[in-house]
Amino acid sequence: MASLPIHLPAPDKGALLRSQQLAQIIQQSIQKAGGWIDFASFMQMALYAPGLGYYSGGAKKFGAGGDFVTAPEISPLFAQTLARQAAQVLLETQGDILELGAGTGKLAADLLLELKTLNQLPSQYFILEVSDYLRQTQCEYTKKHLPEDLYQRLVWLETLPQNFTGLVLGNEVLDAIPAHLVVNTRQGLQARGVAFEGDFIWQDKLLSDGALHHAVSTYDLPNGYLTEVCPAAAGLIASLASMLMRGAILMLDYGFGASEYYHPQRNLGTLMCHYQHYAHTNPLIYVGLQDITAHVNFSQIAQIANLDMPYEAHRISLAGYVNQAQFLINCGILDVISQVSPDDLAIYAPMAAAAQKLLSPAEMGDLFKVIGFTKNIDEPLIGFKSGDKSYTL
Repeated sequence: MASLPIHLPAPDKGALLRSQQLAQIIQQSIQKAGGWIDFASFMQMALYAPGLGYYSGGAKKFGAGGDFVTAPEISPLFAQTLARQAAQVLLETQGDILELGAGTGKLAADLLLELKTLNQLPSQYFILEVSDYLRQTQCEYTKKHLPEDLYQRLVWLETLPQNFTGLVLGNEVLDAIPAHLVVNTRQGLQARGVAFEGDFIWQDKLLSDGALHHAVSTYDLPNGYLTEVCPAAAGLIASLASMLMRGAILMLDYGFGASEYYHPQRNLGTLMCHYQHYAHTNPLIYVGLQDITAHVNFSQIAQIANLDMPYEAHRISLAGYVNQAQFLINCGILDVISQVSPDDLAIYAPMAAAAQKLLSPAEMGDLFKVIGFTKNIDEPLIGFKSGDKSYTL
């Protein structure tokens, strides 16, 4: 197995056995491919191989006992604020909600509870979930935390519906889509992939994919510069655009516009691994036991709004691009907090602490961004009413 960062805790025997089983499957894939696979293929298997991948396996991933914490896990305050944007879209479209990759189910539960308070419930709340384990986790969590009339609105999907009206929501989805690694060398652009020589090792090959070559060569990167390219992320947005009849798409994630994404000082890329709340940069170890992510290039995502779709009806409009702090402020997070008396310390203190984490530039407020698209709705989305940075993309 590839060299281990000395600070990482060792997995238990059961987890290590599952990791070894997945490693054998990946080794076989490398052998069948002639001794090398691109990194996107490696990442796909490490995260999503049936029963053994990180997201398809059974270990806890979210929250204090998992590997990382997402905004919905911090506090209901996130969903209570996001619900105001959801309510605007639902009021105008009379549609439903479709959440992509719902984690533990906490965001779905908290959104439904708040939308009931706002008297703007969708008839159905769809969850697209590719992981059997996470689907079961979501079922159990929502059944425990929702009254029956709200739980009955939940519908789990394995594929995107053909048509949809309402709000499509993805929180930390794009960063988990397998990405290609490309490095600029004196010999030209190289695809950084994975080979096996006793351990998984990095190995570069001349980049032959024309689309990837075009995407990277546009930015005139210096020699030795390593970066990620994720055409599948843009492909997902294009699929959502084709599916959406009327409504909005909101994607929340960490990342940058292209000018920051390809900054000269970001010459080692953005690839990160998360294992039991430790962050490191070696995806070749503990396969299936750690999350692997790449920051989102929001300029690439925004370009979908400018594409000539096969049919005019498939086209979407860019509604806005702001950091998470600005989005939550636009949606009224301060109003939500003001509804609780500071004298009620048991409620107010954790809410204030959560707001600090969600809004602070040093925490999630600036690194995390929100990008929105709309189709066939008239009112501008409230989440982008101030501080829109679409012009930077």
